[in-house]
Amino acid sequence: MFSKIYSATLTGIESIVVSVEVDVSDGLPVFDMVGALSLEVKEGKERVRTVIRSMGQRIPARRITVNIAPADLKKSGTGFDLPVALAVLLAIGNYPDAKLEDLFVAGELGLSGEVLPIRGILPMLLAAKEVGLKRCLIPMDNLSEAAFVPGLTVIGVRHLKEAGAYLQEGSIPKQEVKRSEASSPKRVLDFADIHGQKMIRRASEIAVAGMHNFLMYGPPGAGKSLIASALPTILPPMTEQEKTQVMKIYSVSGKENMDALMDGQRPFRSPHHSMTQIAMAGGGVIPRPGEITLAHHGVLFLDELPEYNRKTLEILRQPLEEGCIHISRNKTEEVFPADFLLVAAMNPCKCGYYPSVKCHCSPRSIGQYIARISQPLLDRFDLCAEAKKVQITELKETEKEESSDRIRERVVAAMEIQKERYKGCEVLFNSQISSAAIEEYCHLDTKENQYLDRIYDEKELTVRGYYRILRVARTIADLSGSERVKLEHLMEAVYYRTLNRRFWEVNEDVSV
Repeated sequence: MFSKIYSATLTGIESIVVSVEVDVSDGLPVFDMVGALSLEVKEGKERVRTVIRSMGQRIPARRITVNIAPADLKKSGTGFDLPVALAVLLAIGNYPDAKLEDLFVAGELGLSGEVLPIRGILPMLLAAKEVGLKRCLIPMDNLSEAAFVPGLTVIGVRHLKEAGAYLQEGSIPKQEVKRSEASSPKRVLDFADIHGQKMIRRASEIAVAGMHNFLMYGPPGAGKSLIASALPTILPPMTEQEKTQVMKIYSVSGKENMDALMDGQRPFRSPHHSMTQIAMAGGGVIPRPGEITLAHHGVLFLDELPEYNRKTLEILRQPLEEGCIHISRNKTEEVFPADFLLVAAMNPCKCGYYPSVKCHCSPRSIGQYIARISQPLLDRFDLCAEAKKVQITELKETEKEESSDRIRERVVAAMEIQKERYKGCEVLFNSQISSAAIEEYCHLDTKENQYLDRIYDEKELTVRGYYRILRVARTIADLSGSERVKLEHLMEAVYYRTLNRRFWEVNEDVSV
């Protein structure tokens, strides 16, 4: 007998619908699985055999062939256990009344028949919907992700017997949507809670409004990490398109607590400086997204920047320019999205107090510490701002600082200006303007041109630095509601751009 059930396999953060075909015929008693299968898919044969026996079913002493088509597509993951088990049971004569034409099935099996959750159920459901499948049998623990895909009848099951009962009788077990535990809601830091640091606050607003990469430096305890933690509160919620892409990434990664993403909250990733290159970029035998992809459409915050492995930091250069990362594994290449706002913080030296008299670092150690960050990477930061020690008068100031809500209003207004300006283009933010389009969107009058020409020569700017100043100036103009880039906008952009060079030059003087 022959049976066929639809399932899916993952390719990066996308999914492709495949068919699980089972044929039971006369011949030597062999259970064989074919179709360019990875090791974990082939191992599912033993799980399926054991589960069917544990249910009291007898597997006939005949030749059983499982083909997962198309045969030229590499399949991986443990989500084929459930469709293979059901297809085998159908092929040996069970569930004669089952209707399979519009049914999608995915799930891992335990040896007792329990249906276990799998990675990537969201892109699988989206792929199933795209090809016209209307009913989906998935693990109960994956049911919360299904709420994001309207137009499908999704049934969660906890055991193979429940899946079989649905096929035969249409009976649906009690549906239990597993939500993230919210024992005590985490308090969100507001910009109103942060004392002083007016320059850092202003630079943060500019960085978020135009999605410009941002570097902070200063002594320990100045509030650099606090500012970074508050950045998500001035970012607008994700659009539906952004939300779909980010949730697919987290689904494939097996990350839990996706409720905040469903509400539109942007990702905020703050990996430890001991992380490996694979953890940053992504990879593995089956390529999984790394931190730069998990920060897609959100913020990637790197605290204590010089403490990161230099090779790990250099990985950032490609995604910062292209908005994606290419991962080559097992003769295949996956392209993961990685369009994020990079925010970094660092101390000016090992002890953190240079150039204060409290600094006890030697000139050599200061130079070596700063040299851990390459100039090409530093050049990719559009803004650089110094976090100074908060004065006691600022701490005792009774008047509240400006709230995140007020700042977000200006950020959203500037983003709306950009949305209207770049309508019909691939560009979304000022930071993405190509060098060829700079003249069109950042036109300067004679006075502004003369000023920038002088700065270019005096500060020995790179070509990349020149264009980044113009992009930041465009964002500052948008925040002020100005249609054209004026001299004051350029001067502020130059200040934030050249601050890091002044800092670098001081430390080059003390390096040996």
